[in-house]
Amino acid sequence: MKQIDYWFSLKNKKRIVIKIGSSSLIHKNTGAINYNKIEKLTRLICDLKNMGKEVILVSSGAVAIGRKELKIKKKPLTLDEKQACAAIGQSTLMTIYSKIFKEYNEKAAQVLITKIGLQMDHCCENISNTIEALLKLDTVPIANENDTVSPEEIVFGDNDTLSAIISVLSKAELLIILTDIDGLYTEDPHLNKDAKLIDTVVGKKPKLYKIATNTTSDVGTGGMYTKVKASEIVNDAGIDMVVTNSNNLNNILRIVNGKRSGTLFVANKKENFKLEKYLK
Repeated sequence: MKQIDYWFSLKNKKRIVIKIGSSSLIHKNTGAINYNKIEKLTRLICDLKNMGKEVILVSSGAVAIGRKELKIKKKPLTLDEKQACAAIGQSTLMTIYSKIFKEYNEKAAQVLITKIGLQMDHCCENISNTIEALLKLDTVPIANENDTVSPEEIVFGDNDTLSAIISVLSKAELLIILTDIDGLYTEDPHLNKDAKLIDTVVGKKPKLYKIATNTTSDVGTGGMYTKVKASEIVNDAGIDMVVTNSNNLNNILRIVNGKRSGTLFVANKKENFKLEKYLK
């Protein structure tokens, strides 16, 4: 029996969500904005659009950028400090994205979401309709959690989960999560040099939660654990997901051309899938 090439099938995906985390947008040694990385990502998204793809970007970075601008070095931040940083940083982040997109004759649109908002009547439908309208208007929706107003006890906590929810609401076909590691390994590769990269994940994931690292960087939240959790949401909704290394953004082009680059979590749509289950 011929083995299915799940990676090759990604060539046919048209609507794609790309998530990039804070640690990928910030210089680790200074905490300042990595303009080169943002410019490369923006240019690549424009190229994907030229290929006929529809792209939604989920971008972290607001709090980290605001923290740098406000010269706050301590961590963790209080809720008030975090919200102040988000207010400053989100404006800066969108200004940068908008300016670079305009250089390539593209338009960016800001979409800020709160977990508590998604639990309100008709909110999911409204977000879905808004994103659909933005795509039809030939824009690039850029989503982030609205840290400025999110209550501390009701937050996503990481944009991996948010990117999965956005993927479902936007009816995406593929979610690409960019991180600072090549993908999911059998063990933490920082601790064990013999750890093996997992190429493809098909089916249930209980064992993956045990091997997924749950570390945090100085600027980001989450870890590989939250990415496995995100894969469960999108896979149950019938959406493929890839975790790949942000150090080489050309990995995105490799993925959309059906080539291996990271770890692929294959969609396995559940009957009667309901997003509400994952919003609790």
